[in-house]
Amino acid sequence: MADIYVSKPFVKKEEKQEEDAFLDKKENLTKKKRPIPFKERKSLDFNPVTSFSFLPKGVDFETKNKGEKVVLLLRRHPITNLRWIFLAILMSLAPLLLASFPIIDFLPSNFRFVAILGWYMITLAFVFESFLSWFFNVNIVTDERIVDIDFVNLIYKEISDADIDKIQDVTVKVGGVAQTMFNYGDVYIQTASEKPRFEFLSVPKPEDVAKILQELRIEEKQEELEGRVS
Repeated sequence: MADIYVSKPFVKKEEKQEEDAFLDKKENLTKKKRPIPFKERKSLDFNPVTSFSFLPKGVDFETKNKGEKVVLLLRRHPITNLRWIFLAILMSLAPLLLASFPIIDFLPSNFRFVAILGWYMITLAFVFESFLSWFFNVNIVTDERIVDIDFVNLIYKEISDADIDKIQDVTVKVGGVAQTMFNYGDVYIQTASEKPRFEFLSVPKPEDVAKILQELRIEEKQEELEGRVS
């Protein structure tokens, strides 16, 4: 009796190959569309006195971890400094205005000189303290967490942080003519960390800040799904 050979269903094998090829192509397209993680993006040069810096190069702070990448560095919008600058100008002009009135004429000339010199020293100290308060009160967003640095004075400051995956809600508040014209406002961040609420006050481009925080949250969830969270 002649042997009977049954041919294998090559059609199913070809269909399987086509399906695998389609899935590989789909996976490659998905990888191409996926945005580059912030940790892998190139850092940019920045102005040390800027109020909004995206991916700044060389930024360091006390509690920064090894390998942690700074995504945003924020300060209050420069327009908020006009109040103390205007007050400092008035304080500087005060002795000249008082010279027009016989208010301190009863003092000897030496005492008047010392009084005016002391006043200008107070004015200079006020300007210096106001600038330091603006410069060192910063909000930092890294690829791992948000950091709020509150500078009280030269000998005291408070640093609070929360991991990105602890962020629960982000609210943007922009109100008034000045904030609308100069594009700055407040960003309120609700977290599940020890400090439940972070406030980024009067920062430039608040909507962009909220968008970047949302992208970081999505990126953190993606890393968790892929098992890449350390």
